Amino acid sequence: MPTTRRESFQFGVMMCFGMVVVMSVYNLTINGLIGVVSLQAVLIQLMLSLVFAFLAEWFIVGPLARKITFSLPFTKVKKVYMILTMSVCIVMGMVLVMSFYGLVTSIMANTLGEQPLLYRYFSIVFKNLIFALPLQLLVMGPLVRFVFIKFVKTTSVQQPV
Repeated sequence: MPTTRRESFQFGVMMCFGMVVVMSVYNLTINGLIGVVSLQAVLIQLMLSLVFAFLAEWFIVGPLARKITFSLPFTKVKKVYMILTMSVCIVMGMVLVMSFYGLVTSIMANTLGEQPLLYRYFSIVFKNLIFALPLQLLVMGPLVRFVFIKFVKTTSVQQPV
């Protein structure tokens, strides 16, 4: 796992990129927008979402998730408990933040629908949470950790001669 600020940055970029790409495709699919929205608009929205997600994770959700994880009463010795707790906290926080981002973009694009804002927000949160949590815990988390350890972490550790 990341031990330096630089490694944390690299890990965060990798995780945000993977989650934002997959979650964007998921949201386009469940909202019936694949083929409706131009590729240029999708790419612009993807870049904006990636920047917003990384900033939210780096400055708000990540520090809060670390604070919550380290304040919970369980043994911090086992890495798997730490990883799972941190992952769940980050997913919960990011779903809340990115669902709000999605709601704002829906309002700006006039695609909100008839439901009240609060109902629409919690509907988006629910739809995103049921996909994002398993995606993070079963696919993206292990994949990014593997890639990180294989390609990033090994370059920062000196091999004994």
